[in-house]
Amino acid sequence: MAIAIDFGTSNTVIARWNPVNQQAETLNLSGLSIQQNLNPPLIPSLVYVENAAEDQVLVGQQVRDRGLDLSSESRFFRSFKRGIGANIQGFLPELDGKIVTFEQVGQWFLSRSIEELVTLEGGLDSLVLTVPVDSFEAYRHWLGQVCQALPVEQVRMLDEPTAAALGYGLADQEILLVVDFGGGTLDLSLVRLAQSSQAAQKPLGFLLKWGNKSLAEDSKQKVKTARVLAKAGQNLGGTDIDNWLVDYFAKTQGLAVSALTTRLAEKIKIQLSSQQQASEVYFDDENFDSYELELNRDTLENILKEHSFFESLDESMTQLLQQARRQGIEITDINGVLLVGGTSQLPAVQTWVKQYFDRDKIRCERPFEAIAQGALQLTQNTEIKDFLYHSYGIRYWNRRQNQHSWHSIIREGQAYPMTQPVELVLGASLENQPSIELIMGELGTDTGGGTEVYFDGDRLITRRLDNGQTSVKPLNDRDGARTIAQLTPPGFPGSDRIKILFLVDEQRFLRMTVEDLLTNQTILENQLVAQLS
Repeated sequence: MAIAIDFGTSNTVIARWNPVNQQAETLNLSGLSIQQNLNPPLIPSLVYVENAAEDQVLVGQQVRDRGLDLSSESRFFRSFKRGIGANIQGFLPELDGKIVTFEQVGQWFLSRSIEELVTLEGGLDSLVLTVPVDSFEAYRHWLGQVCQALPVEQVRMLDEPTAAALGYGLADQEILLVVDFGGGTLDLSLVRLAQSSQAAQKPLGFLLKWGNKSLAEDSKQKVKTARVLAKAGQNLGGTDIDNWLVDYFAKTQGLAVSALTTRLAEKIKIQLSSQQQASEVYFDDENFDSYELELNRDTLENILKEHSFFESLDESMTQLLQQARRQGIEITDINGVLLVGGTSQLPAVQTWVKQYFDRDKIRCERPFEAIAQGALQLTQNTEIKDFLYHSYGIRYWNRRQNQHSWHSIIREGQAYPMTQPVELVLGASLENQPSIELIMGELGTDTGGGTEVYFDGDRLITRRLDNGQTSVKPLNDRDGARTIAQLTPPGFPGSDRIKILFLVDEQRFLRMTVEDLLTNQTILENQLVAQLS
C-alpha cells in the first residue's frame, strides 16, 4: 500500500492510494484523527510525553481527548515542527532523565502515526513525505534519519508546493502558482506540469530509502513531469497569528496567556474563515472571572497589519515573481493559483492573493488534502524535475569588514544533475602551509535578513532578521571534515596551488574533486561533501 504524509505544524494529513478505484483517499485513523466529522480528517500535530526514557507518548487527538493540550506542562508539545533543525534560543526540558529535542518529539509523532498505518489492510510498502520548500538541510537530514528506522521498503520526499500542484490535478502544460500557507510556513512555488514521451524513467523525487523493486516497473503509462520554475518561502504561519490574537486579548481584556487561551484564539481565527464575527467564552478558574472573547474580520486584519503580515507576504511574492521574470515568465503567464493550508482560508489572505491575480484563476477548494494526495502521484509514475532550493558557498575572511563572510559557488535554482562543474582555484596563505581547509555552507535566501527561532516563555517564535546578513548552515564545520588537501610539498603564498571542481549529482549529492596544480596529482576524486536541499 502506498501512503503519503503531509506533516504540518498544526495538523497532519495522511492519504493512501486505493488500488481498487485508482484514486487517492484521506485516512481517518482511530484515536489519532479528530473525530468531529471533519472532511477531510485531520490529525492534530500534538505530542504529550508520558515517559521519555521508555518512549511512551500520546500523539494527535489522543492528547486533546485527555485535555492535555490545555496544560502548560513541559511534557506537552505543539508547533514542534518549526523547531526541527533550527538553532533554538532557550532551553528544552529534561524529562525522566532524558534531554528532549524537537527532533525527538517529531520522531515520536511520525513513528506513532506510521505504526497505526502498518496495521491497516494491505500493509505499508511505499511512503512519500512532504517537506517545506524553504527547509534547510538539517530538516531533510533529520527526516531521512527517521525514515531509515521505519518498517517501509521505499521512502521518497517531495516539496509541499509541488505535491499540491499534482493534488489539484490540473491540465498539463499549465504554469501554476501554489500558495501553501499552513501553521508554520508560507511557501510559494511556481511549477509547470507536462507529459513526457518517455515511458520509463528513474525513481522520482528525492529518494530516501529504496527496496528491491520499483512501483513503476513494467508500467506502460506515460510519465507526468512537474518542473519547478521558481520558489520562495519563509517561517510564517497560523501559529504566529494565534499568538498575535492571544496578545491582543491580553492587552485589551487582561486575558492570561496560556495553552487554553491560545486554543481559543485558534478557534476564533478558524471561525473567521467562514463568518464575519466570532466569539468564545473563557472562564478563569483561578480568579473565577469569565471573559467573552469577540473578534471580527476587520479587527483581525488590523492585527495582521500591525505585525507587518502583508508586507511579509509581498516580500515573498516579489521574490518569486523576480525569479520567474529571469526565465521570461510574466505574471500574466501564470494560468492558475492554488491555495493550500489552513491559513490560506483566511479571507484576508485570499483578498491579498486577488491583488495579484484574477479571481477566476484562483482555486482554494482543497486546502488540506491536496498536498498529501498529490504526493501519492510519485507512486503512480510521476517524475519531478527539480532544482536546488538554496545557494551553497564557501567561507572566507573579509578584510574590509574584518570578519568571515560567505561566497556563493552554486546558486539556488541550479538544476541537477549538473553537466558542468563549478571551478575554484585556491592558494596557500602561510609559509610552509601543510594543508588547505575549506568550510562550505548552505546559504539562506538572500532577502536582506534571515529568520530567528527562539522561545518567548513557552512559545516557539520565528522572527525576521533585517540585518543584511545571510543565514548560513555550515555543512562541514567540524574536526576532520574541514581539510580538503594535504600539501606535499608544503604550500607558499603567491601562487595558485589547488583546483577544486564542484558538481551536484542526480541524487542531490554535492561532490568535490581536488587537483594539486604543483604536482599534477588528484588529491580527492568525486568526494562526497553533503546532500543538498
